[in-house]
Amino acid sequence: MGARILLGLLWLLHCLPLGLQAALGRGLGRLLYALAGARRRIALRNIALCLPEQTPAQHEALAREHFQWLGRSLLERGLLWYASPQRLRRLIHVEGDVQLAERSERPVMWLVPHFMALDVAGVAVLLFQKRKGISIYQAQSDPVMDAAIRRGRLRLGNAEIFPRDESGKALFRAIRRGDAFFNLPDMDFGERDAAFVPFFGIPAATLLAPSRLAAALNMVVKPVLADLLPGGQGYRVRVLETWADFPTDDPVADTAALNRWIETEIAKRPAQYLWVHKRFKTRPAGAPSLYDA
Repeated sequence: MGARILLGLLWLLHCLPLGLQAALGRGLGRLLYALAGARRRIALRNIALCLPEQTPAQHEALAREHFQWLGRSLLERGLLWYASPQRLRRLIHVEGDVQLAERSERPVMWLVPHFMALDVAGVAVLLFQKRKGISIYQAQSDPVMDAAIRRGRLRLGNAEIFPRDESGKALFRAIRRGDAFFNLPDMDFGERDAAFVPFFGIPAATLLAPSRLAAALNMVVKPVLADLLPGGQGYRVRVLETWADFPTDDPVADTAALNRWIETEIAKRPAQYLWVHKRFKTRPAGAPSLYDA
């Protein structure tokens, strides 16, 4: 029942002007910072680990700002799930070659780290180009919310998502036939198929899949970044230049380079990165936990 009420609220709010939604979202973020103690502590811990040169007061200020962007991203999910394609095209400003997959003789990997407007990038590659977009999906424990998220991500058509816990064979077949792969490279999914490479100087379990998959399937790798713009200005999705030197024959070195790139982008807009995820949950053998129990 709680999920149904939440979805109904998102549907109602998506009709409001974006500027008003943004204000409500930032207010929701301030409330979440006060009430969501576990996530607040994770964010503060991540920020302290990654930005040790800053003071505790600066860490707290950044975490508070982050939660306001987080509140916006949660509330504005309704806009992405329910607004008309015409409205979304007006709100999403795309820079760069979003149509590469339509022309490329090689399959394309959109490489998209976890900034707050991540889902906007997913909508953009469906709205502004014709090649089918595919991605991997982490199933939710609540079946009502799980169905809503799946429906929201697939509603524009020309898309397919593959459960993370299933065999990758169907995904590989889709990539080989030319579907563009929307790849999210920067979450901790444990040691399986991962390497401990530095993230802000701390060993972080990071998937080797971007490098290995790109090498195995001869993919073009194109990074994509998305930003929430202030107030009612909409969203910006930047399709950056193709990485000419990725992958190499060393997937661990590639993965370390990927983390360094993400660090560089975080430095430009730190409040919009996903700090509430336990990025350092998996630790090298014998290393103590970096989070409270």
